[in-house]
Amino acid sequence: MSENCVNIVADIGGTNLRIGIANQDGSTKSLTVYQCADYAGLAEVVSDFIEKEQLTNKTISACFAIACPVENDLVVMTNLPWQFSKTELKKVLGLEKFLLINDFTAIAHAIPMLGNEQKVQIGSGDPVDGKPISVCGPGTGLGVANLVNHNGRWVSLSGEGGHVDFAPVDEQEIAIFKHLLGKYSHVSYEQLLSGLGIEQIYQALAELHDVSKNVLSAKDITSRALAKECDVCEKTLTQFCRVLGSFAGNLALTLGSFGGVYIAGGIVPRFIEYFKESDFRTRFEEKGRLSGFNQNIPTYVITESQPGILGATAYLLQHNKEAL
Repeated sequence: MSENCVNIVADIGGTNLRIGIANQDGSTKSLTVYQCADYAGLAEVVSDFIEKEQLTNKTISACFAIACPVENDLVVMTNLPWQFSKTELKKVLGLEKFLLINDFTAIAHAIPMLGNEQKVQIGSGDPVDGKPISVCGPGTGLGVANLVNHNGRWVSLSGEGGHVDFAPVDEQEIAIFKHLLGKYSHVSYEQLLSGLGIEQIYQALAELHDVSKNVLSAKDITSRALAKECDVCEKTLTQFCRVLGSFAGNLALTLGSFGGVYIAGGIVPRFIEYFKESDFRTRFEEKGRLSGFNQNIPTYVITESQPGILGATAYLLQHNKEAL
């Protein structure tokens, strides 16, 4: 790669945009965080970065991870009043190459690059090189992606797995399901495995145990549970970990994820030690006659603070290599 060529990568969320220069070894430099609300659109942010980093006369290849659908040329952000044409944006910014990927596609591509200091294993099992990998991320919603190796090339299989039907497995979960069915015509796993999901589990359990329902945020529920200040909050966090274990186990069964199942998102890393001792791994393995299948599959929590940037870098470097 000549000195006149440069790779830039970005992770675009509803609140913050992180952008930096990707090095050939997979690291990044000049990582800058922008507040999206301060700018009229994506072009203004990237133009500012290019100018400040004195990249105007460089040949630029770019890969951006973004939290919205990316299939069409017109991209409309879900949680931000930005929209843009991919074709027009490439032209306006003067990019040689422009790749736009979903944020969970980026997170999936980050996984093969993670070192031991960027993840925490939950339970037993050893990953098998080159075998499929699954990732799910409880946060604002429930993101899901899978990664498969095809002739030495990692390919992300994205979708809307967080919206599959919630399947209760015991009496308490049936009660939670009935509570949610009173609010929604369709109860998906995202209705339990998200920030809103924690709040909804709490409301359902407060109703089930006939105690007054305080208006608590997911953060408040979690902190009270960890401090053992509220019995219903403790039951809520316990239930959240159990449901996440069942859901992650379903992903493992569906894809045969012997490369590992990874938990991303902003929720679980806040209580790693609690999560290790929870019923997550037990429920991950409890699959009836197929329990032995999942027992051999490792599970991890991603602790890397910038998986979107790491994944966008991996995706761009792989694409550049294939183009040679």
